[in-house]
Amino acid sequence: MIREAAERKGKAMARTGSAAGPTLAVIAREAGVSVPTASKVLNGRADVAPDTRRRVTEVLERLGYVRRPRAGAPRARPAMVDLVVRSPDGPRAGAVLHGVMEAAREAGLEVVVSVADGPGGPGGPGGRPTGPGWPEKLAARGSAGVLFHLPGLSPGRHAWLDGHGIPYVLIDPARRPPPGAAYVGADDERGGSVATGHLLALGHRRIAVLAGRPGTPLGEARLAGHRAALAAAGIAPRPEYVRHGDSERACARRRTLALLGLPEPPTALFACSDVMALGAYEALAVRGLRVPADVSVIGFGDLPEAGWSSPALTTVRRPLSAMAATALRLLDRMVCGERPEILRTELSTRLVPRHSTAPAAARPLRPVPASGPASGPAAGGGPEGRGDGTGGCSGPVPRATAVAQ
Repeated sequence: MIREAAERKGKAMARTGSAAGPTLAVIAREAGVSVPTASKVLNGRADVAPDTRRRVTEVLERLGYVRRPRAGAPRARPAMVDLVVRSPDGPRAGAVLHGVMEAAREAGLEVVVSVADGPGGPGGPGGRPTGPGWPEKLAARGSAGVLFHLPGLSPGRHAWLDGHGIPYVLIDPARRPPPGAAYVGADDERGGSVATGHLLALGHRRIAVLAGRPGTPLGEARLAGHRAALAAAGIAPRPEYVRHGDSERACARRRTLALLGLPEPPTALFACSDVMALGAYEALAVRGLRVPADVSVIGFGDLPEAGWSSPALTTVRRPLSAMAATALRLLDRMVCGERPEILRTELSTRLVPRHSTAPAAARPLRPVPASGPASGPAAGGGPEGRGDGTGGCSGPVPRATAVAQ
């Protein structure tokens, strides 16, 4: 009898994986699914077919599976996560908050919002805190993880988070994250291609770009998409049609005025942000040009101002709320012990056609000397970004405008 009992115990251990109970691999094998699928059922994920969920649940109950926390993993579902933003004001922050809060409500999580403790993101030079900021508050609250909506994190902050074993996800960072950091952004290169493709479909061939400063990942991606669309249409890029500089409206206005002074002014402008596009609107109005009858303008981002402008701005929408919600769901899985297979997630952009683009005019623009009030400082008499990709609003603006001929 003792031998029979030992044999029965050995068979049970072979079937369940250990004397302490079945492992997740045994559950998956018995249910006829993969281990990741069994893990999804165990964690209550929604992306599992009902029949599959039923089979896995039956096996869990039949074999008496008891979830055992791994070393260093949380023992219970997190109740609270942090969201760190540069500022709670503005449409971008509002979109992020909306996406995070909606996803958190669905996941049953609480979110604490903190403002970054330095002008360039969390921490001062070298990642040193500038005062009692989010790291100290995070440690005191015992939050399970952090979302960041900032241009980027200092190396010191990355090291602090990794050293404390705190999961974190970056939402739409402007600077390229280091290897190993999880982040959610948008497919900006595809968006740049779609924007230029829209102008090409309207018959424009003289398309200029108001780009950001060279070397910024988001701006470079949008510019790469623009160039890819030109190449697909068999159009050689013209260096003088690419103007780098700050993203402020005033700088975009000056760069637009310089473009209008070229021997062959562009008939369409692709602004790599909606703010730049509105700066282009101002320059065109100063020169007495109409949007889109004389020059078409397309932006990027779809800020609320894009729909309020006159004419309403055609733009490329970046799904910021969806990015934030995706980041929250990713963080939720990470704090439950899952390691994401893909650290870089990019959501699709889409064209939002409004009233600032139209077919290319039959009569192209030509430059003429500026006169009267249009040549004053309000017309862009300040510095201008060069078209050679070296960036900045520096150098004189040509005293010229453009008219339909």
